[in-house]
Formats: sequence, C-alpha cells, structure tokens
Amino acid sequence: MWSRRRFLESLAALPVVGGVVASTVPAAAAAARSGGRDYFRELGVRPFINAAGTYTAMTASLMPPEVMEAINYASKRYVMLDELHDRVGEAVAKLVRAEAAMVTSGAASALTLGTAAVLTGTDRQKISELPNLTGMKSEVIIQKAHRFGYERAVRNTGVRLVEVETRDDLERAVSDKTAMMIFYNNNNREGRIQDEEFVQLGRKHSIPTLNDAAADVPPVDNLWKYTAMGFDLVAFSGGKGIRGPQSAGLLLGTKPLIAAARQNGSPNGGAIGRGMKVNKEEMVGMLAALELFVEKDHAREGREFERRAEEVRKSASAVPGVKAEIFVPEVANHVPHVRVTWDSASTGPKAAAVVRALQDGEPSIAIRSEGDTLVIGVWMMQPGEEKIVARRLRQELEKKA
Repeated sequence: MWSRRRFLESLAALPVVGGVVASTVPAAAAAARSGGRDYFRELGVRPFINAAGTYTAMTASLMPPEVMEAINYASKRYVMLDELHDRVGEAVAKLVRAEAAMVTSGAASALTLGTAAVLTGTDRQKISELPNLTGMKSEVIIQKAHRFGYERAVRNTGVRLVEVETRDDLERAVSDKTAMMIFYNNNNREGRIQDEEFVQLGRKHSIPTLNDAAADVPPVDNLWKYTAMGFDLVAFSGGKGIRGPQSAGLLLGTKPLIAAARQNGSPNGGAIGRGMKVNKEEMVGMLAALELFVEKDHAREGREFERRAEEVRKSASAVPGVKAEIFVPEVANHVPHVRVTWDSASTGPKAAAVVRALQDGEPSIAIRSEGDTLVIGVWMMQPGEEKIVARRLRQELEKKA
C-alpha cells in the first residue's frame, strides 16, 4: 500500500506558505465556499475502490448513512458515559440474544478486556495490578493451530499461553494456574478440538472460554451462535461486516464477565483498558449499525454479491489462459469472492504486478494476492464499481499476458 515515506515526499515537493502546503490553500478555500472540503485531496491521500475486503489497513468498511446520522446525533449532546455504556450494552445484548454485551474499541480490545475480566472479576485491587498477576491465575490454554497475531491482545494482560493439540493435551494442561481457554474461530477446522468440544471441555473443568470471531459475520446468526453454544465470551469487530465505526467492536458474554470487563476498561482510571476508550458517538453508531445489520435482507444482499462476483469472473476469464472462479470462504469473510489464476508454466503475469498496476492506475483499485493467485472481494465495493474493477482487471491481465 501507500507508504508514509511516499506520502511525505509528495508533500515535501509542494511549496509551503505560512506553514500550510500552498496547493491546499485555494482547494480548502474553494471547498469551504462550496460547503464541503476534500480533506483527502488536500492531504495528498488517494482514495481507492475496495475490491479486497474489510482489512483494517484499508479502513475496513464504509458506514451507512443511518450510522453517520446516529454519530452526528450523539456528537451534539452530553451524557454520562457509564450510563450510555449500560443502556447501549443492554440494547446490543437483546439484539444478539446474549446475556450481556458491551461496545469495545475494536475486537482486539474485546480480547484484552475479556481476558482481564476473567483474571480480576470486579476486584478493584486486582484490576489496578494488571499485568502484574501476583496472586492471580496466569495461564491461558490455546490450540497450536490457533496461534494468531491478535493473541497479543490476550498476552497484554500478562498471561502465558499454553499450547495444546489434542483433547488429552488440553486436559493435562489444566492446572490451578489456568485462567481461561482462548479459541480462534477462523481456524476452527484446522484445530483438532473444534468449537463444541472446546466449550464442553471448558465447562468440564470450570474454565471460562473466549471465542475470537472478529471477522465472522456474515452470516448474521453467528452473532448468537457461539454464545448459545456455550462460550462465556465472544469478540466481534464492529467495523467489518456489521459496518459500524471501524474503531468499535463487541464483547458478548455472561453478566458477571461483562461487568468485570467494563471495570477493566475506560473510563475507569488505573485499569489496563483505560486507553481503549469508546466515545458516545461510537457507542450509538455501533448500535445503529447492529440494528441495520440484524434487520437486513441478507439473502437479497447475498444475491447482489453473487452478481458482482460473476461480473468480475466473466471479465477475467475472457482473457486467454486465465481461470477465474467464485468461492466463499468457510468462516471469516463468508461472502462471494473471485479467485483468478493462470498457467504458471507460461509467461503470464505475476500476481503482485497486477496488484500494483491496479493500485497505481486510474481509478486506484485495491485487490489481494496470495502467491500467484489474485483474490477479489466484491462486498466492500460501492454499487457499479464491480464494472470498473472487471474492466480494469481484464485490461491488466491482457496487458501482462
């Protein structure tokens, strides 16, 4: 993607007047006169068509107008933050059929606060001590196949992760130091202990279980599937498929654990999550986004995604030697995508070169590559953009073939 260095170089090349990049001055003035500023243009930041997916580095999803209306509404009024936290949490819990819920500053924050809740409960002394675990349990069991980058959010609390592979491994790993068992939902099929058995083992040994299902909606029923299955805590991202604020997330679970997570988070001073602030705008925006998501006609939206994917597939496969197919990931990002491959023995294009060409072209388009395979996600596109992506992709494939 675009580097910080490239951005700074582009600004450095422009003359500066009174501490402001000169070329932005007339642009800002003109925009102000017309009633709106093009901040990205002023800053030299180039927007793109998102044909990749809900990746944080690509600013995930775009919020619907109703969500922005809720955010703007909340921005004009003062309320007591804890009271709003309570009421929004109750409304969210009802929507997702959970015992309790809270809005967090992203799914990673939900993992930290959920782990902290298990370690401390509502004991204020323990809350103030984290990540010093003196006098507390200090180990979290995880399957080897479930090790993932975001586990750092769990380790932030000071715990040590204990790897297991089989059911017998897990039962041997349980000790008086075991605080929790963490499950990475995306890798359910890769682990030898799958979700339902994992929950059963947690119940058998009276150990709380936390499921990281950050990117795992749609389908919508995942919002209540895992709490109903018996997970004590479940974390979701708010700014991906739900299309809420990107810096928001959800932690669902039992009332005692959500109450403890709240104590470990902002605005409580001295808590490990004090910096994981969720403002009133994000809380109300997350609620509005969740209401829209739950009530949405998901079957109709799915058909639209299939139509977009077929548009891209048909265009790419028209290039000689290129194969394009539609697939749906089993768990995370469970919507139609297009996979594009070609005969590697031929002098065909390199996937990374196609990605760069689309990114650097006009309009800029972001897609992904996995080795020598291109992956195009259609669900974050705006209506009509699938035609642009299909045309530009075909052009680059023909050019490099």
